[in-house]
Amino acid sequence: MYELGEKVVYPIHGVGVINSIEDKTVLGEKRSYYIIKLAISDMTVMIPTDKSEQLGLRQVVSSRDVAKALKLINSEVTDMEEDWKARYQHNFEKIKSGSILKVAEVVRNLFHRNKIKELSIMEKKLYENAYRLLVDEIAYVKDLEKEDAQNIVSEILEKSV
Repeated sequence: MYELGEKVVYPIHGVGVINSIEDKTVLGEKRSYYIIKLAISDMTVMIPTDKSEQLGLRQVVSSRDVAKALKLINSEVTDMEEDWKARYQHNFEKIKSGSILKVAEVVRNLFHRNKIKELSIMEKKLYENAYRLLVDEIAYVKDLEKEDAQNIVSEILEKSV
């Protein structure tokens, strides 16, 4: 159970803050919902409290996990499928998992793939989303401005080429 004001990560959507926990009737069913204000899109989402784990809602990671993610984007690229559709689906599943380490892996792999051969439009969007998710969580955890977190990630990626 999360508390009011707690920072959480909603996979694919990113970091947010629980603004309230409310009982609402939706489709004739009364449930308790987390009302989460997402940092990225200035959007608010409602997540049933009893489905939050199933939907992948999690606490923001520790500084140690951020350090692991930053180390990961500087590590060797893992093999990827040649078929872009299979590669896209595989990377999308990693992002959907909500794991900062899997998101960092997607950022690293697609960044390097783009250096070899230009990404498809869909893969570019996937890369941008993964990059944004990674940067946002790093900024939250390290209490940095988003731009400073972007600079950290970009510098590491550029050095790893």
